[in-house]
Amino acid sequence: MIGDQKPLRHFHDELNALQNLLMEMAGLVERLVAQASEAVLHRDASQVKTIKRADDRIDALEMEIDAKVMELLALHQPMASDLRQIVASNKVANDLERVGDHAVSMAKAAKRLLKARPVPDLREMTEMVAITRQMLSDALRSFVTRDTASARVVCATDDRVDDLRRSLFRILVTHMLEDPTRIGGSLEMLLVSQNLERIADLSTNIAEDVVFLVEGKTIKHGNDDFDD
Repeated sequence: MIGDQKPLRHFHDELNALQNLLMEMAGLVERLVAQASEAVLHRDASQVKTIKRADDRIDALEMEIDAKVMELLALHQPMASDLRQIVASNKVANDLERVGDHAVSMAKAAKRLLKARPVPDLREMTEMVAITRQMLSDALRSFVTRDTASARVVCATDDRVDDLRRSLFRILVTHMLEDPTRIGGSLEMLLVSQNLERIADLSTNIAEDVVFLVEGKTIKHGNDDFDD
């Protein structure tokens, strides 16, 4: 009996180690998105180097998680909920790495914005930043707590981010047409809005993985039944 329990304990220790790596990665990514967003909104590029260094750590964590996942699958051949947890963790890590890349792109845009003529304050950009950051935070919290209801709210919120991105596109194009000196700044803000939209999409991916992890069902592409 003891011999049977030892491999099981080792497996769960390794599973916990995987989750610890993922939580470290999640915390770093949330900070990066916050710093990059503030850099854009306040035209402050002082944190760009810090953001780039943190993104290097995120990349390293993704590689550690990939290696840990391969080890768990190869050595323990998990099944059912354990298998779903490992697969979901790997997918979330991949999405978080991409979120980090988008945060770096936003930070670089903030640095270039310092050389461009300022664009008038955009309420839509401020709202888009707030909603996207909340989506990321809620998606990660739902993953930790296994809260599928919160995860579904994240998925539903993605449409609002898409609407804001389209509104920003129209507003910024109007600015460029009316005043060509604002073209450079407007293009950078368009790039930022694209990165925010992708972060929202990736947050939605994470939320969908929560439902997969807890319920064993896929809700991508609107494939969900809220009456279940």
